[in-house]
Amino acid sequence: MSLPLVQITPRRPEGADSPVTQTRKPPWLKVKAPGGPNYIALQHMMRDLKLHTVCEEAHCPNIGECWEHRAATFMILGDVCTRNCAYCAVAHGTPAPLDAGEPVRLAEAVAEMGLRHVVITSVDRDDLPNGGAEIFAECITEIRTRLPDTSIEVLIPDFKGNPEALGIVVDAQPDILNHNLETIERLYRIARPGGRYPRALELLRRAKELVPDQMTKSGIMCGLGEEWDELLVAMRDLRAQDVDILTLGQYLRPSDQHLPIARWYTPDEFAELKRLGLAMGYRHVESGPLVRSSYHAWEQAERAAATR
Repeated sequence: MSLPLVQITPRRPEGADSPVTQTRKPPWLKVKAPGGPNYIALQHMMRDLKLHTVCEEAHCPNIGECWEHRAATFMILGDVCTRNCAYCAVAHGTPAPLDAGEPVRLAEAVAEMGLRHVVITSVDRDDLPNGGAEIFAECITEIRTRLPDTSIEVLIPDFKGNPEALGIVVDAQPDILNHNLETIERLYRIARPGGRYPRALELLRRAKELVPDQMTKSGIMCGLGEEWDELLVAMRDLRAQDVDILTLGQYLRPSDQHLPIARWYTPDEFAELKRLGLAMGYRHVESGPLVRSSYHAWEQAERAAATR
């Protein structure tokens, strides 16, 4: 059963100049500016080791909270993406050559931080035969060598549907394999022109088939212009691929050059989406205005594992 949305914004007409949108953030989206001692120490360490984090590159609103808890999502394969998604703050263009020493430096950072759970993501590298899958595998291996009890979550690109690339990552045995669906099928051409909705679902299905016991995860941004029923369809599509963990959060526009915010979802709506997601059979649903794919990822992993 679908529920009505409050303050529904009309769908933006094709080619409209002025989207109907609220520009002022609601109070539940206000966060404290980062700057604590752990934040500063972690920032210096990232610079010293020449590492990138999606926390910084994607302008994550939770960076202050997470970094103060010494939790970060590492972004490998450089900081320039070969795709240009209309919602993403990460720079796009021609990437630098592969950095062969990156897996070792990343593992050293994880060991120095003493992380019990680490999240590794990347830019899209469509310029590489396997999209950089080998670097993901090397990072997992290097971390396991130093911290065998640390759980590892990878948030991977779609590798253009290349099953060999997916196999390379899966064979390295991450604890959680994540690929974000991001939005509903109708909006894919606008929001994620380099991606394909069926391809994202296929990747998650294949990952589960390759290692049935491995937990899989995906996420959706809310507020790009989807209708409530379309959002529920996307949630059901992911669950049909046997995805274990789902994250749902508010889309925040990085700049005026990115897609506008169609509407703000309320905390009550996110609570209802969580209820519906759990009813669909997800092991864990993290749903809230400030939720991002790796927000409290260590807790998501623990809660999902506890339901097995």
